[in-house]
Amino acid sequence: MRSQTGEMPHPYWPLFDLEVTTPRLTLRVIDDDLSVELAGLASRGVHDPATMPFLIPWTDLESPELERSFLRFHWRVRAETSPTNWRIPFATIVDGVVVGTTDMQSADFAAMRTFGTGSWLGREYQRQGIGKEMRLATLTVGFDGLDATEATTAAWHDNRASLGVTSALGYDYAGVRRLLRRDRPEEQLEFRMPREHFVAIRRDDIVVTGLEPVREMLGLDPVS
Repeated sequence: MRSQTGEMPHPYWPLFDLEVTTPRLTLRVIDDDLSVELAGLASRGVHDPATMPFLIPWTDLESPELERSFLRFHWRVRAETSPTNWRIPFATIVDGVVVGTTDMQSADFAAMRTFGTGSWLGREYQRQGIGKEMRLATLTVGFDGLDATEATTAAWHDNRASLGVTSALGYDYAGVRRLLRRDRPEEQLEFRMPREHFVAIRRDDIVVTGLEPVREMLGLDPVS
């Protein structure tokens, strides 16, 4: 059996065959080739160096350690994937060009049915509406594809781009935590989206392929 792209499915790692398409972009699970492209994109800049939108300040590293650290992270994510603790990282592709990444992560998902999301875009691709589109595509995988009941997200209090996407999609405010950012205590805002709200905003033009073997890999029942 061949995948949507005409290639043979991966015999052991079905996540590599998981794909999400919208009228504007495609999400593909990050393999080694996509990791290299994304590392190069990150090295050209993700944000103003005076700010830090991430909990772990990985973009503070200098090249080539930034790129090497990026590759190590994705190798580690792959190695640690299990039904009880997983992260699914996607490359975001627009018109054949890798522009950023979005991911979803969960612990004990089969019981909890809750997942979180995170994302970034290369600076040259920001403020074009891509962030909202790829967030909604990621939510579609979690809710429609994996039968989640809740999605969560978080952002620093001054991350206007992320907070704007969260607001536009109608998340509920869930509280605030004080965490260290570059060794200083700062406020991180937390949000949640119940399944009922996703159903109200879901779009029929977002298509997820390659799901069934991924569900089996993550310890979920087949689609009925």
